[in-house]
Amino acid sequence: MQLFAPEQPLQPVDLPLPIPSPAQVLIAVEACGVCRTDLHLLDGELPDIRYPVIPGHEIVGRIAALGSAASGLRVGQRVGVPWLGWTCGTCAQCRAGRENLCDSARFTGYQIDGGYATHTLADARYCFPLPAAADAAAQAPLLCAGLIGYRALNMAGDARRLGIYGFGAAAHIICQVAVQQGREVYAFTRGGDAASQDFARALGAVWAGDSMSPPPNALDAALIFAPVGALVPAALRAVGKGGRVVCAGIHMSDIPAFPYAILWGERSVQSVANLTRRDGEEFFALIENFRIRTEVTRYPLQDANIALADLRAGRLQGAAVLVP
Repeated sequence: MQLFAPEQPLQPVDLPLPIPSPAQVLIAVEACGVCRTDLHLLDGELPDIRYPVIPGHEIVGRIAALGSAASGLRVGQRVGVPWLGWTCGTCAQCRAGRENLCDSARFTGYQIDGGYATHTLADARYCFPLPAAADAAAQAPLLCAGLIGYRALNMAGDARRLGIYGFGAAAHIICQVAVQQGREVYAFTRGGDAASQDFARALGAVWAGDSMSPPPNALDAALIFAPVGALVPAALRAVGKGGRVVCAGIHMSDIPAFPYAILWGERSVQSVANLTRRDGEEFFALIENFRIRTEVTRYPLQDANIALADLRAGRLQGAAVLVP
């Protein structure tokens, strides 16, 4: 399913089976999650989009072929492919251990064709081994919603009272992680969405309410997954002194002006940019000891436009996943 121009529906196309370069692997896709970043891609809100492009960066599949220099993997092995698809390894950011900020980074389903397909190519260095027996569709959201959520959670430090704004795919995974770490989770949903609030409580949130409503207790940190700039001042008002607001999306509408008083008291605002391989290694090791249930709605690959429309309209609890 290929995107040829912004604000246009994806089109089904038949392409030759791709051939891996020496450093790549060919993957037979078992499932690919549908991420809000894909909507930003469709809407032309990301810079320097190349067309046509195959979206999708929450890929689970089996290795069908190895490039001549690909190491550490084997044909038939299940792997996951995340958003970060390639880095140079030589720029100042890479040398400092911040490959997520690589000056020349390329991203899956954006500059690199992604997983809205039966097969895809990936750099062998950016493939995570996954359990072979698990449900592929249930694993798919872990590759972005889980990984970006985990990086955002790490930026919250040891916050005990944690607010989560926008209770979608990332939030429903990280809520479970945070609860099992012993944190109190406060869920904020748009328009007082009762179904999302009930969903959050079922996953262990101690409170759920409208995004613009104050929580019953001052928060230590807040994670914003919804791409809504107006949530930044709302979250600043919700955190106590020394609290941190973490903006976890790749794109957000403009943040409105707000009084300095709600930032004062050593509150801070920070963004999350992409992920590192270390994030993935830590996250997958962490959840081996946790009970994480991903709520997924499956769609046939050819229904990608329907899945995207359902995500945009908020008709999903959890994540949408395409299954070729």
